[in-house]
Amino acid sequence: MANQSVANLKWPRGSVAVSLTFDVDAEAGLLGDSPTFARRLTALSEGRFGVTRGVPRILELLARHSIPATFFVPGHTADIHAGLIERLLAAGHEIGHHGHMHLRSDRVPLEQQVEEMERGIESLIRAGAPKPAGYRSSSWEITPETFALVVDNGFVYDSSCMGDDRPYYESHGNRSILELPVHWSLDDWPMFGWGIDNGGNFASPATLYDTWRAEFESARRERRHTTFTMHPEVIGRGGRFAQLERFVESLVRDGDVWFARLDQVAAQVLPQLARSGA
Repeated sequence: MANQSVANLKWPRGSVAVSLTFDVDAEAGLLGDSPTFARRLTALSEGRFGVTRGVPRILELLARHSIPATFFVPGHTADIHAGLIERLLAAGHEIGHHGHMHLRSDRVPLEQQVEEMERGIESLIRAGAPKPAGYRSSSWEITPETFALVVDNGFVYDSSCMGDDRPYYESHGNRSILELPVHWSLDDWPMFGWGIDNGGNFASPATLYDTWRAEFESARRERRHTTFTMHPEVIGRGGRFAQLERFVESLVRDGDVWFARLDQVAAQVLPQLARSGA
C-alpha cells in the first residue's frame, strides 16, 4: 500500500500544482543536534538569520505574487521568536509541525519522540497557530514509533518520505497516511548547507534554478504536484534568494501553475484518492 497514488490528479486551476515549503529551524536546528551549540554564539546567529532576514524576504516574495505557502516550525522556534507565527498566519500561510527541538527521531528513544510531538504541538498552539494539519520529521527521518504518533495525533498528511513523486499513501504495518513527498534534490540544504564541523556544499546559486526548473518541467508534463523545500537561513542569503525569485517568477509567467499550501493540496487530493480506491 506504500505506493498507492493517482497518476492523473486534477487541480482547481492550471496543469500542475506547486507547493513552496519552508522549514524554519532557526536555532533549534543546531541545539537539537547538540546542546554544546548553546555556547557557540556564531553558529546560533546563523540560525537566527533565518528569522531576522530570511523570513521577511520570503514573505515579501510570496506576497508580491499572492502565493500561499507552508512553513514547518519547530516548537522551540515558535517559543523564542515572538510574533513569528502571528506574521506567518496574518500573511495567509500554513503552519506545520516540525518537532520541538528538531531532534532526529531515529537518534532518540521513544520517550523523546513523544516529547518532541507533544511539546511541538503545544508550542505552536500557544503561539496562536491552529492545531497543525501536516507533519514533517526533522531531517526527513521518521521511525515506526513517530509514524504511529503522527497517525494517532490525527495529522491529515505527512511530508517526510520519498516513495513516489506524486501524492500517495505511506504505510507502516497496518497504519497509513497521505504522503506529500519530498526529495533531497528539491531541497536547498544539499546545494548550499555548510557547517564548520562537517563541511558541506557551496554550489553555484544558479544550481537551484536549473535543478528545480527541470523538475518543474517534468511535473508539468505529467500534471502532478511537486513540493520544494527551503530553509530561511539558507535560501535567505541574497545571491541564493535571487535564484529563488527567478524560479518563482518563471512559474508565475507560465500561468498554468496552481500554487498551494500543503493542507490545500491534501484537501484536493484525498477525495480523488478515495474515488480511485487508492
